[in-house]
Amino acid sequence: MKEQSVTKNICRIGLVSSIATVTIGTVYDWALVSGLQSLRASDQPIGDPWFSLMEITILLMMLPLVMMFVAVRCLSSARDKIWCDLSIIFAALLAGLTCCVHFTILSFKHNPIPSQNPWSELLLTFQWPSIPYVLDILAWDVFFALAALFLAPAFAGSGLRRMIQILLTVSGVLALAGLSGVATGDMRFRMIGVVGYAVSFPVATALIGFHFYQMLSRPEKTLNSDEEA
Repeated sequence: MKEQSVTKNICRIGLVSSIATVTIGTVYDWALVSGLQSLRASDQPIGDPWFSLMEITILLMMLPLVMMFVAVRCLSSARDKIWCDLSIIFAALLAGLTCCVHFTILSFKHNPIPSQNPWSELLLTFQWPSIPYVLDILAWDVFFALAALFLAPAFAGSGLRRMIQILLTVSGVLALAGLSGVATGDMRFRMIGVVGYAVSFPVATALIGFHFYQMLSRPEKTLNSDEEA
Protein backbone atom coordinates (compact mmCIF):
# COMPACT_ATOMS: atom_id res chain seq x y z
CA MET A 1 0.00 0.00 0.00
CA LYS A 2 2.85 2.38 0.83
CA GLU A 3 4.52 1.66 -2.52
CA GLN A 4 1.25 2.29 -4.36
CA SER A 5 0.83 5.57 -2.49
CA VAL A 6 4.30 6.69 -3.61
CA THR A 7 3.51 5.67 -7.18
CA LYS A 8 0.28 7.67 -7.13
CA ASN A 9 2.14 10.72 -5.83
CA ILE A 10 4.62 10.39 -8.69
CA CYS A 11 1.74 10.07 -11.14
CA ARG A 12 0.16 13.23 -9.76
CA ILE A 13 3.45 15.11 -10.13
CA GLY A 14 3.80 13.78 -13.66
CA LEU A 15 0.23 14.71 -14.53
CA VAL A 16 0.45 18.25 -13.11
CA SER A 17 3.84 18.90 -14.70
CA SER A 18 2.59 17.60 -18.07
CA ILE A 19 -0.47 19.83 -17.94
CA ALA A 20 1.66 22.82 -16.97
CA THR A 21 4.14 22.14 -19.78
CA VAL A 22 1.39 21.85 -22.39
CA THR A 23 -0.47 24.92 -21.10
CA ILE A 24 2.60 27.14 -21.04
CA GLY A 25 3.74 25.74 -24.37
CA THR A 26 0.37 26.59 -25.90
CA VAL A 27 0.73 30.20 -24.74
CA TYR A 28 4.20 30.26 -26.30
CA ASP A 29 2.85 28.92 -29.61
CA TRP A 30 0.10 31.55 -29.59
CA ALA A 31 2.64 34.31 -28.93
CA LEU A 32 4.92 32.97 -31.66
CA VAL A 33 2.15 32.82 -34.28
CA SER A 34 0.83 36.24 -33.26
CA GLY A 35 4.31 37.70 -33.41
CA LEU A 36 4.98 36.27 -36.85
CA GLN A 37 1.68 37.59 -38.13
CA SER A 38 2.53 41.07 -36.86
CA LEU A 39 5.70 41.29 -38.97
CA ARG A 40 5.68 43.54 -42.01
CA ALA A 41 8.64 41.69 -43.53
CA SER A 42 9.80 38.09 -43.04
CA ASP A 43 13.32 39.16 -42.08
CA GLN A 44 12.14 41.38 -39.20
CA PRO A 45 12.55 40.18 -35.59
CA ILE A 46 9.40 39.61 -33.53
CA GLY A 47 8.64 42.67 -31.38
CA ASP A 48 6.83 43.27 -28.11
CA PRO A 49 4.58 42.32 -26.49
CA TRP A 50 4.95 38.99 -28.26
CA PHE A 51 8.72 38.66 -27.86
CA SER A 52 8.68 39.31 -24.12
CA LEU A 53 5.76 36.92 -23.67
CA MET A 54 7.68 34.22 -25.52
CA GLU A 55 10.71 34.79 -23.27
CA ILE A 56 8.61 34.56 -20.10
CA THR A 57 6.79 31.40 -21.17
CA ILE A 58 10.06 29.64 -21.99
CA LEU A 59 11.39 30.46 -18.52
CA LEU A 60 8.19 29.27 -16.85
CA MET A 61 8.06 26.04 -18.87
CA MET A 62 11.47 24.66 -17.91
CA LEU A 63 10.67 23.57 -14.34
CA PRO A 64 7.54 21.51 -15.14
CA LEU A 65 9.26 20.05 -18.22
CA VAL A 66 12.18 18.70 -16.18
CA MET A 67 9.77 17.50 -13.48
CA MET A 68 7.86 15.52 -16.10
CA PHE A 69 11.06 13.85 -17.28
CA VAL A 70 11.93 12.90 -13.71
CA ALA A 71 8.43 11.48 -13.10
CA VAL A 72 8.74 9.33 -16.22
CA ARG A 73 12.08 8.04 -14.96
CA CYS A 74 10.65 7.16 -11.53
CA LEU A 75 7.95 4.95 -13.06
CA SER A 76 9.97 3.40 -15.88
CA SER A 77 11.17 -0.20 -15.79
CA ALA A 78 14.71 -1.02 -14.67
CA ARG A 79 15.87 -1.71 -18.22
CA ASP A 80 14.83 1.79 -19.35
CA LYS A 81 16.17 3.85 -16.44
CA ILE A 82 19.53 4.38 -18.16
CA TRP A 83 17.75 6.02 -21.12
CA CYS A 84 15.64 8.11 -18.78
CA ASP A 85 18.75 9.19 -16.86
CA LEU A 86 20.33 10.35 -20.12
CA SER A 87 17.14 12.18 -21.09
CA ILE A 88 17.08 13.99 -17.73
CA ILE A 89 20.70 15.06 -18.16
CA PHE A 90 19.95 16.65 -21.53
CA ALA A 91 16.64 18.10 -20.30
CA ALA A 92 18.54 19.74 -17.44
CA LEU A 93 21.15 21.08 -19.88
CA LEU A 94 18.32 22.43 -22.03
CA ALA A 95 16.65 24.09 -19.05
CA GLY A 96 19.83 25.61 -17.64
CA LEU A 97 21.14 26.96 -20.93
CA THR A 98 17.87 28.31 -22.29
CA CYS A 99 17.00 29.96 -18.96
CA CYS A 100 20.37 31.73 -18.92
CA VAL A 101 19.91 32.91 -22.51
CA HIS A 102 16.31 34.09 -22.23
CA PHE A 103 16.60 35.62 -18.78
CA THR A 104 19.60 37.62 -19.99
CA ILE A 105 17.78 38.80 -23.12
CA LEU A 106 14.65 39.67 -21.15
CA SER A 107 16.63 41.56 -18.49
CA PHE A 108 18.67 43.68 -20.89
CA LYS A 109 16.13 44.15 -23.66
CA HIS A 110 14.67 47.36 -22.21
CA ASN A 111 17.94 48.65 -20.73
CA PRO A 112 19.14 51.62 -22.82
CA ILE A 113 22.77 51.36 -21.68
CA PRO A 114 23.83 48.08 -23.34
CA SER A 115 21.64 48.77 -26.37
CA GLN A 116 23.82 51.80 -27.17
CA ASN A 117 26.99 49.73 -27.37
CA PRO A 118 28.24 48.37 -30.72
CA TRP A 119 28.40 44.82 -29.37
CA SER A 120 24.75 44.75 -28.28
CA GLU A 121 23.51 43.06 -31.47
CA LEU A 122 26.09 40.32 -31.11
CA LEU A 123 25.35 39.62 -27.44
CA LEU A 124 21.74 40.66 -26.82
CA THR A 125 19.65 39.87 -29.90
CA PHE A 126 18.25 36.86 -31.69
CA GLN A 127 19.29 38.12 -35.10
CA TRP A 128 21.52 35.61 -36.86
CA PRO A 129 24.39 35.36 -36.25
CA SER A 130 24.51 36.29 -32.57
CA ILE A 131 25.71 34.51 -29.44
CA PRO A 132 22.20 34.14 -27.88
CA TYR A 133 20.91 32.67 -31.15
CA VAL A 134 23.77 30.16 -31.30
CA LEU A 135 23.25 29.12 -27.67
CA ASP A 136 19.49 28.85 -28.18
CA ILE A 137 20.07 26.53 -31.14
CA LEU A 138 22.41 24.43 -29.00
CA ALA A 139 19.76 24.22 -26.28
CA TRP A 140 16.77 23.34 -28.46
CA ASP A 141 18.17 21.69 -31.59
CA VAL A 142 20.75 19.59 -29.72
CA PHE A 143 19.98 19.21 -26.01
CA PHE A 144 16.19 19.08 -26.46
CA ALA A 145 16.53 16.70 -29.38
CA LEU A 146 18.68 14.28 -27.37
CA ALA A 147 16.39 14.55 -24.34
CA ALA A 148 13.35 13.61 -26.44
CA LEU A 149 15.14 10.78 -28.25
CA PHE A 150 16.47 9.24 -25.02
CA LEU A 151 13.04 9.50 -23.37
CA ALA A 152 11.32 7.64 -26.20
CA PRO A 153 12.45 4.10 -25.16
CA ALA A 154 10.61 4.47 -21.84
CA PHE A 155 7.35 4.24 -23.80
CA ALA A 156 8.08 1.07 -25.72
CA GLY A 157 4.93 -0.97 -26.20
CA SER A 158 1.67 -0.60 -28.04
CA GLY A 159 -1.32 1.70 -28.19
CA LEU A 160 -0.90 4.98 -26.35
CA ARG A 161 2.69 4.24 -25.35
CA ARG A 162 3.66 3.52 -28.93
CA MET A 163 2.10 6.79 -30.07
CA ILE A 164 4.04 8.71 -27.42
CA GLN A 165 7.26 6.99 -28.45
CA ILE A 166 6.72 7.91 -32.10
CA LEU A 167 5.94 11.54 -31.29
CA LEU A 168 9.00 11.87 -29.05
CA THR A 169 11.19 10.37 -31.75
CA VAL A 170 9.71 12.67 -34.40
CA SER A 171 10.23 15.67 -32.09
CA GLY A 172 13.89 14.79 -31.59
CA VAL A 173 14.57 14.10 -35.26
CA LEU A 174 12.89 17.32 -36.38
CA ALA A 175 14.84 19.32 -33.77
CA LEU A 176 18.10 17.86 -35.03
CA ALA A 177 17.04 18.66 -38.59
CA GLY A 178 16.74 22.29 -37.52
CA LEU A 179 20.55 22.34 -37.39
CA SER A 180 20.42 22.54 -41.17
CA GLY A 181 19.79 26.24 -40.66
CA VAL A 182 23.25 26.57 -39.12
CA ALA A 183 24.85 24.43 -41.82
CA THR A 184 23.35 26.51 -44.62
CA GLY A 185 23.31 29.88 -42.87
CA ASP A 186 19.58 30.12 -43.68
CA MET A 187 17.52 30.31 -40.51
CA ARG A 188 14.35 29.47 -42.40
CA PHE A 189 15.48 25.85 -42.20
CA ARG A 190 15.47 26.12 -38.42
CA MET A 191 11.68 26.19 -38.59
CA ILE A 192 11.95 22.43 -39.13
CA GLY A 193 13.22 22.17 -35.57
CA VAL A 194 10.53 24.53 -34.31
CA VAL A 195 7.90 22.08 -35.59
CA GLY A 196 9.57 19.41 -33.47
CA TYR A 197 9.55 21.20 -30.13
CA ALA A 198 6.60 23.57 -30.60
CA VAL A 199 4.15 21.20 -32.31
CA SER A 200 5.06 17.52 -32.05
CA PHE A 201 6.43 17.61 -28.50
CA PRO A 202 3.41 19.36 -26.92
CA VAL A 203 1.19 16.65 -28.38
CA ALA A 204 3.50 13.98 -26.94
CA THR A 205 3.46 15.79 -23.58
CA ALA A 206 -0.34 15.87 -23.55
CA LEU A 207 -0.42 12.12 -24.18
CA ILE A 208 2.16 11.55 -21.44
CA GLY A 209 -0.09 13.48 -19.08
CA PHE A 210 -3.02 11.30 -20.10
CA HIS A 211 -0.87 8.23 -19.48
CA PHE A 212 -0.08 9.45 -15.97
CA TYR A 213 -3.81 9.98 -15.46
CA GLN A 214 -4.48 6.38 -16.50
CA MET A 215 -1.80 5.09 -14.13
CA LEU A 216 -3.46 6.71 -11.12
CA SER A 217 -6.01 3.89 -11.30
CA ARG A 218 -3.35 1.18 -11.66
CA PRO A 219 -0.31 2.24 -9.61
CA GLU A 220 1.05 -1.33 -9.52
CA LYS A 221 2.03 -1.08 -13.20
CA THR A 222 5.30 0.32 -14.49
CA LEU A 223 5.22 3.11 -17.03
CA ASN A 224 5.86 0.79 -19.95
CA SER A 225 3.89 -2.22 -18.79
CA ASP A 226 2.48 -4.15 -21.73
CA GLU A 227 -0.96 -4.20 -20.15
CA GLU A 228 -3.28 -1.48 -21.40
CA ALA A 229 -5.56 0.43 -19.08
